[in-house]
Amino acid sequence: MHWSELPADSLAVLRAGAVIPAHLLALDAQRRLDARRQRAMTRYYLDAGAGGVAVGVHSTQFAIRDVGLYQPVLEQAMQTAREWQPLGGRRPLFMVAGLAGRTEQALREARVARGLGYHAGLLSLAAMKSASEDELVSHCRAVAEEMPLVGFYLQPAVGGIHLPMPFWRRFAEIDNVVAIKMAPFHRYRTLDVIRGVVAARAEERITLYTGNDDHIVLDLLAPFRFMRDGQPVTARIRGGLLGHWSVGTRSAVQLLERIHAAVQAGQAPMDLLALDSQVTDWNAALFDVAHDFHGCIAGCHEVLRRQGLLAGTWCLDPAEGLSPGQAEELSRVQREYPHLNDDAFVAEHRERWLS
Repeated sequence: MHWSELPADSLAVLRAGAVIPAHLLALDAQRRLDARRQRAMTRYYLDAGAGGVAVGVHSTQFAIRDVGLYQPVLEQAMQTAREWQPLGGRRPLFMVAGLAGRTEQALREARVARGLGYHAGLLSLAAMKSASEDELVSHCRAVAEEMPLVGFYLQPAVGGIHLPMPFWRRFAEIDNVVAIKMAPFHRYRTLDVIRGVVAARAEERITLYTGNDDHIVLDLLAPFRFMRDGQPVTARIRGGLLGHWSVGTRSAVQLLERIHAAVQAGQAPMDLLALDSQVTDWNAALFDVAHDFHGCIAGCHEVLRRQGLLAGTWCLDPAEGLSPGQAEELSRVQREYPHLNDDAFVAEHRERWLS
């Protein structure tokens, strides 16, 4: 499937820039899929105004592939998206499926995702640590033959690999790439991606999304200007595909609306700029920066547990959980930044989502 075959309204959602939460995984105390709460999460994201969801990605836990949950979890999210009547009425969505593993596995997952109706695959290269640049590009080209791709620069702290600017230039030259999620949590490496896209003359075709949960607001506000053929070229990051936005999703939608309005007006109010440090402080607790991101998924679970959407913080790996002091840090940021939480929104609609 080529990107030109995608529904025009769904592609427009991606290109305008949207909130795309990285979907979490609801488990019960036996670490089995809790289908009711999994469905409730998808409903929450849709009612919050998300432009789609990303399923089978890092926040969904890559280990779903080891326990036979990859296809069931993707299928349930797509079915819920098709059947649910969100607040404000139905609207187009852009649905993203996580693709992982070496070429044979990634191709197999792409066929599953395409068959379920997903619009693009977020391609993780974490399994390709020993590959050369040529091998990485060949891998990406092969998977792009199956479905449109969203590139994924995952930070090394949670399993990603360093991908320099020449790789991103070559990746951006692949015609079936529609977007890139930049999540290296690193300013220089984020610039490598954008420079690569500009060098490939792909800034109009490829929509840039932040995955830098530590720098969300300024990523979305800043113009990125580079020289090409002696002329300045400006690129912008339009939306966010973020694990951080798996919680506080309604607040994230409102934040992105404010940012888009500021960009359109050509002026960012100081109170909007001040949100950058607040969101980053919030993320430090959520993603457990103090312990090198060990509790990053459990931290997101804990927020939804406190709101009553999840029954617990269980991960597929029993060794994954909240780190010492992380719960207290979460309490601090929830108390200090109530405008970044969705507590009232979730309390109002939770029973509807869980029904």
